[in-house]
Amino acid sequence: MAGQIDRRDFLRSLGVGVGTTLGGAAASFPLIGVAQAQEKPKGNIPDTPYRIGHMTFFTGPAAVLGEPMYKGQVLAAEEINAAGGLLGKRKIEVLKADEAAGVDGNVKELRRLKLQEKIDFFCGITSSGNSPALGPVAEELKVLTIFVDGCTDFLFDKAVPNPHYVFRITNIQSADGATCALAVAQTWPDVKRIAHIHPDYSYGRNAFDHFGVIMKKLLPRSEVVSEGWPKLGTTDFSSHITKAIAAKPDLLYCSVWGGDYVALYKQALQYGLFDKMKVATTLALGVAPHAIGKDHPEGVIAGVHANYYFTYPSGNRWPPNKTFVEKYFARWKEYPNFQAEGAYTATQMLRGAIEKANHFLGGWPDDDAIISQLEGMGYSAPGGYVYIRPDNHQGYKDTITGFSKNVPEYPFPILDPDRIITFPIRNITAPPGWPKGDPTSTYTWIEQTWPTAKA
Repeated sequence: MAGQIDRRDFLRSLGVGVGTTLGGAAASFPLIGVAQAQEKPKGNIPDTPYRIGHMTFFTGPAAVLGEPMYKGQVLAAEEINAAGGLLGKRKIEVLKADEAAGVDGNVKELRRLKLQEKIDFFCGITSSGNSPALGPVAEELKVLTIFVDGCTDFLFDKAVPNPHYVFRITNIQSADGATCALAVAQTWPDVKRIAHIHPDYSYGRNAFDHFGVIMKKLLPRSEVVSEGWPKLGTTDFSSHITKAIAAKPDLLYCSVWGGDYVALYKQALQYGLFDKMKVATTLALGVAPHAIGKDHPEGVIAGVHANYYFTYPSGNRWPPNKTFVEKYFARWKEYPNFQAEGAYTATQMLRGAIEKANHFLGGWPDDDAIISQLEGMGYSAPGGYVYIRPDNHQGYKDTITGFSKNVPEYPFPILDPDRIITFPIRNITAPPGWPKGDPTSTYTWIEQTWPTAKA
């Protein structure tokens, strides 16, 4: 039985970090993965192009979240090609596919990319509505795949419970909702009345559930007083905004993302919503940073999908981030979001796995050899240390959120550098060995094992 515990003591036990200290996992590992001279490749290496199929949103309101993913992968590919290509000979070609085609269209496009375009590697995906459909197809086609996002826990808990070809680099969605909920419990422990506005599909529904199970544990007196479920791609949020305001909540929790969130916050300003309640989000600052205007209110828990924000770690305290942000800005004249960092990291981890496999076996490694090196790989990415668990092919890294703040250095709000909140990923996701095949494994792990705070 989980029992009861003081809320503050439990938050401390989770290892929360506040301020500018580098997350525990990132600070405690060496800088493996930082660019350095490679040993000469062994054996014969073909000089045919290495073809990557990249799928993300290039059109529609989701593009302000997804298109930076493509730019991150292109940046990594250009760096690798400038050094001669993979293993010094195979130049990378990146083929674009628009995720806005819908689930059925995306499945058809993945098949076309593999069977007609003969891609060697598949990467991308923003929406958690797409990855569970594409994962089984990637396994069927035997195409090596790293999903940059498509964060739903359902992918590896249910859709592909025993992955071979499929990996994912983003933190799972339950970590996103948990990070936001824990930030609320730590910052605003007196909130009782909670309103919700979420996109009406798997991401929004799961964000609602993961937030709710932690509220029951840490703020047991809280209650849901309003729910709004706009369709993905909604442009008019007025009915959802007025419904939330009418419920007189202490807090609005929101997982609306991309261009939808930009529309939501601008309309909410017209109704004075931010003056009437506290606001916590999973993805407010997850878009390309320049997509959020200076009119965005300060003091909002402005989530970045629990993954990465370009100003953290800051300065020279984490060289991989400083270098990445400088290179990305030089190439694209904008700052990266978590999608850009994820695609860049995925590509560099692929490169590293290919080089390790060549070191052990010589020649061009087959997919099984590359997979063997990706499983259990650790990498010092711009956002910190990333580890791919070999049992489920899921990437894990310490989570991050914070508060929106306008500063003179940027023409858009950023995460307040003095109020960054981080959590060790191992403390907020189901551990290895938790019942396999449970599509809500982290939810049930929290529900069954976390204590309830004393009222």
